[in-house]
Amino acid sequence: MTDHLFNLHGDVLAAMRRGPKHFTKLAFVLTEADEPADTELSHFRDRIIAAGPGDELTALWHRTLTGWDLTEQADWSAAPPRTDERRADTYTRLGFGADLRKALDHAVPVFKEPGPTIISRTPTSWYSRDTAAARSFYWNSYEQLLRRKGWSDAAVSSLDEASHAVVERLADPTRAEAYGARGLVVGYVQSGKTANFTGVTAKAIDAGYRLVIVLGGTLNLLRGQTQRRLDMELIGQENILRGADPSDPDALIDIDYQDDEDWPAKFVSHGGRPSTRGAFDIERLTTRDDDYKSLATGIRALEFDKQVRTQPLHAPDNLHRAAARVMVVKKNKSVLAKLIKDLKKIGPLLSEIPALIIDDESDQASVNTTDPKKWEEGKVARTAINGQISQLLGLLPRAQYVGYTATPFANVFVDPGDGEDIFPRDFLISLPRPTGYMGVQDFHDLDRTDDSATGTGTAEESHIRGIYEDTGDRLQEALDAFLLTGALKLYRAANGVPDGPFRHHTMLVHESVRMAEHAALALRISSLWHEAAYTSQEGHDRLAALLASDFQRFADDGLPTPTSYEDLKQHVFRARQLINSGGTPVIVVNGDTERDYAQPDLDFDRTPNVWKILVGGTKLSRGFTVEGLTVTYYRRKTQQADTLMQMGRWFGFRPGYRDLVRLYIGREEPMGKSKTVDLYEAFEAICRDEETFRAQLTRYAALVDGKPQVTPAQIPPLVSQHLSWIKPSARNKMFNAELVEIRSPGEWVEPTAYPTDATDLRHNSEVWLPALEALNVDPTVFVTLSENDRGSYTRYPAKTAVLPHSQLLDIMSSLTWGRPDLFAPHLAYLKDPSDSGCATDDWVLVLPQTSGRTSVEARIGGSGPLTLVQRKRNARGVFNRISGMAHRQSAERIAGLHPLSEEDPFATQFHQQRRGVVLLYPVVDPELGAPADVVARGHIDPAKVVMAAAFIPAVSQTAKQIPFVRFRTIDSSRDGEAIVTTG
Repeated sequence: MTDHLFNLHGDVLAAMRRGPKHFTKLAFVLTEADEPADTELSHFRDRIIAAGPGDELTALWHRTLTGWDLTEQADWSAAPPRTDERRADTYTRLGFGADLRKALDHAVPVFKEPGPTIISRTPTSWYSRDTAAARSFYWNSYEQLLRRKGWSDAAVSSLDEASHAVVERLADPTRAEAYGARGLVVGYVQSGKTANFTGVTAKAIDAGYRLVIVLGGTLNLLRGQTQRRLDMELIGQENILRGADPSDPDALIDIDYQDDEDWPAKFVSHGGRPSTRGAFDIERLTTRDDDYKSLATGIRALEFDKQVRTQPLHAPDNLHRAAARVMVVKKNKSVLAKLIKDLKKIGPLLSEIPALIIDDESDQASVNTTDPKKWEEGKVARTAINGQISQLLGLLPRAQYVGYTATPFANVFVDPGDGEDIFPRDFLISLPRPTGYMGVQDFHDLDRTDDSATGTGTAEESHIRGIYEDTGDRLQEALDAFLLTGALKLYRAANGVPDGPFRHHTMLVHESVRMAEHAALALRISSLWHEAAYTSQEGHDRLAALLASDFQRFADDGLPTPTSYEDLKQHVFRARQLINSGGTPVIVVNGDTERDYAQPDLDFDRTPNVWKILVGGTKLSRGFTVEGLTVTYYRRKTQQADTLMQMGRWFGFRPGYRDLVRLYIGREEPMGKSKTVDLYEAFEAICRDEETFRAQLTRYAALVDGKPQVTPAQIPPLVSQHLSWIKPSARNKMFNAELVEIRSPGEWVEPTAYPTDATDLRHNSEVWLPALEALNVDPTVFVTLSENDRGSYTRYPAKTAVLPHSQLLDIMSSLTWGRPDLFAPHLAYLKDPSDSGCATDDWVLVLPQTSGRTSVEARIGGSGPLTLVQRKRNARGVFNRISGMAHRQSAERIAGLHPLSEEDPFATQFHQQRRGVVLLYPVVDPELGAPADVVARGHIDPAKVVMAAAFIPAVSQTAKQIPFVRFRTIDSSRDGEAIVTTG
């Protein structure tokens, strides 16, 4: 039966390519005479209200409204994207009334998740939404495939937005002058970066890029996985078959995927050869099983037919009729050498080819890791892969390089001493944390301070199982958890939860870097498994106890979980069968050769169920996704940030079982003869750095007067200001941009790098002493209200004083800092009390008088009794957080960041224009002992206390937006460069 209403709305919305227009007027123009009733908006409203799941009309409007919600530059609305105001402007343009607006808002809520963060030079406006829509053959096919796979409209629109942001920052493929943009896209570990670069490839090919080279991992298995993904989701059946008859077995002999269980059903179809449907074909120069070889068809495979031979290939008349070439190439010296050799034979045509090089895991093998101190005078020595990438970029002057990484501090980004080749000089894009992604915040309570109460359901309590000296190794418990979580997945599948995500179920054990120890560990695990008595009452009792004490306690209320072990027992038997299939529950993966990854039981694409315990090391290569990972056992001792980050395989998407994920991790691992290392805290330090980095990028990404606050060349000194361990690579190099000032109106500033020397600590206590002596004797009680306005609240007492700005400035200027250069840009801001500076006349000093488990009172010098708190320095020697989150709310009211509340009367009393707040904490480092142990007769030695502060300046009253950062260029003649030589 024809859905006339759906067809009409499809035609009307198709005519709104540039943005919303008056719906009824346009509908009257487009409707057929015998269907006038379809233009009545009341019919539309009733359809939306009554629509059930899968209604095509609702889905159409979901796609359209979400797309308009996300549009960054909308000439039909001044409201920012992702806001109710933007949606209201959309409805006004459409001419929709209140009832229809209400129905649509219920069916299609405004998508308010954050978008990509973009740091770039001002892009040229060659790739508009109209341009993208006019040539979108491959993107449209990819988009439709994602929707068939179950992607939500919001997820597709978000991907569309992020991939569009990348392509619009590449050079116009038809421009006369050659230019090669360099960019970096930063995602999260195992968060779907491949989907983004597949979208970028689709849009770039549609726009005119005719040679795409994907550098896909260091192993053929990983390269093959990337090739398969692009073939399945972008290139499609017709381009793979290249005219071969799919019903003729003889014609399919040399065509791959004939043994693939997903062929052809799950491979995108274009409905015929694209070149016969008004588009162009894609020719593959590599296949699933074959990496790049010397071109089988000779150089002709890279020859492009020109319609107008007197014009270059990049001229529009030639470009948009030429077929595209795609290759997925391993980062291997010999493979890349063959490619470079072939390209050199082509000659002048190379300068005419708009090319795109996508470097997956761009911090792996691509970066030049040679020691700059060993370079010959004036000559850069390069590692093999880095040198070959540089050669590719040199041979292809129209090549755009886009690196993808999940490690924001990769050398390619923060160490641009060799800025000539792959440093992202043009743009850096940080992708948002995807909906449903299980990441840092799910494993670490980043906002918790040392004296915060530990509440049920915190990230650490829910998912982390620490291995301490007094707990034993907990390996048997981890194996029990692996079996139990497998049974819980089967139970959920039997009770209506979609079982697709439960196809694979894995445990990862990473205890040593030595390959020789992996076999012994695998044997030990196998012995523990077979001696675990899982079929006896003893084993069942142990599993029942673990279910009750752990998994029932932290179960997701929205998912089925058995109330008793008896309800789970039958699934325990089945889970054990699946894990034992093939004869052993354990697979060792510890090499860097193909055979280590070619084990049938490790093939997540072709094996129906991989239910195994994987024992390995760092060679469980990046890019190799461990599907179904639920239990991780990690005791590898390392202090290397990249090693820790890349072994964070427990991050990812865990639909239907995120509450079952457990990380068994060493908390007291021996390091040297007398020290121990807490691997969980070491990992958290890296995570905090990452979150700080992303937050800072977001803050500085906003344009001011249409111009970027920060360019890619200024990112390294900006990041090094927050992360003191980042420096240029060579002694004769320095960042060309010096960070002079960080402005923070209404923003918290919380220095964490404090000195450790007793003399410096004593000096700082003496600097603060006049302010401490000015504190009121009687405490003030502040009130922290619940964010969801449910009427709950907490109180905390604090001693307070009001300091003139000049006094606080004197204090801050006189303090000794662990890294004074890190605080200098903030101090520059404080020194300017004008409206364009910190705009603050005085400050309320607040010392919370906490009652945490480690809190104790003491006098510091001549001060009254003050509560000491305990904070621990992390693996990098700085504090994770100083201020308690519960203490910030009242301070933010005083500073004007939040509305005043009658329920927090003292904050209201303190509030006035141009007034800021300082939260001050006398901190005792646990390295010096517990607070109670360092207090003698009610006093503490000032040399044993860290006077740590967080402050929030008054919210600026000026309406004019000003940049948050100010830089000074060292060498103004080289303004766009990140690094300059100092001699």
